[in-house]
Amino acid sequence: MKKHFPLIVKISLIAVYVIFLAGSVVRMTGSGMGCPDWPKCFGYYIPPTSEEQITWQPNSEYKKGMIIVKNEALFVAEHDIKTTQDFNANNWKKYTKHDYAKFNKFHTWTEYINRLSSALAGIPFLFLIFVSVKFWKENKQITLLSFGAFFLMLFEAWLGKTVVDSNLKPTIITIHMVGGLVIVALLLWLLYIVSDRKKTSYKYNSLFSKLVILSAVFSLIQIALGTQVRQFIDEQVKLHGFENKHYSLMDPNIKFYIHRSFTIAIVLVNLGLFYLNQIKNLGYKLVNWIVLLIFLETITGILMYYAEFPLGTQAVHLLSGAVLFGLQFYLWLQSRRS
Repeated sequence: MKKHFPLIVKISLIAVYVIFLAGSVVRMTGSGMGCPDWPKCFGYYIPPTSEEQITWQPNSEYKKGMIIVKNEALFVAEHDIKTTQDFNANNWKKYTKHDYAKFNKFHTWTEYINRLSSALAGIPFLFLIFVSVKFWKENKQITLLSFGAFFLMLFEAWLGKTVVDSNLKPTIITIHMVGGLVIVALLLWLLYIVSDRKKTSYKYNSLFSKLVILSAVFSLIQIALGTQVRQFIDEQVKLHGFENKHYSLMDPNIKFYIHRSFTIAIVLVNLGLFYLNQIKNLGYKLVNWIVLLIFLETITGILMYYAEFPLGTQAVHLLSGAVLFGLQFYLWLQSRRS
């Protein structure tokens, strides 16, 4: 099993990025509250497919924990119920964690698929910690990093519940996003340790290594700012409706301008990396991919602002940002003094 450990790490890493992609689709479509409860969805393990399933009906059966929408509020069945012709409030408890009481089949299933991808991602992580124990005597760092990534995944699952309970509170969403990036960093650190690094030799350059750290920190800041800007857009969508998303960035707040202007600093730092890598012949091929992702991030950002959020641009923008941070972190591991 130990010989398959690098593959397990790679699968775990891919699983995390699939979660990022699913989450970006949820954000792009405004489906974050498609399921008002967690881990179930309207009290179901398999989400409802029609509004009738979550609307109170006479002469119907409801299992304990099922959620209905009545009078623009959510109610939870306190026990198994067989309804009569009249609604009996004694059988139901008002859902008080938030007051979001809407049903949209598309949003519900988009959010459910997001949750399902997160649950399936836990499978390779179980293999990860199981195999990592076998490295304890050989290299304790491998075991500790594996368990660190696993427990962070559990924390992220709990935080996902908190995001829903808070009705998408911006601060919690930002922490949720940064937590996912920390998991990426831990997995890449693992991958670096177990990979055969002797096949490729890089030239050490102190300035280059410091610029890599700066570029990764800048990316973290930019991603955190991006989640705040996205929340502003969500608020505008609530006001004007998803079909009027061209109003989303009318009269934006200061965070948007900081997010947009900070791109200049990010471009300059990463172009500096590219320049140093070329003139010093340092041999870091990842720099080329980083510059490409910076270009993709910039283009999708411009399209979202000036072309009224073309389909898919938000998902590409978020995912490429997460991949960019991963590449920068791995480049830092490569660029350190041996």
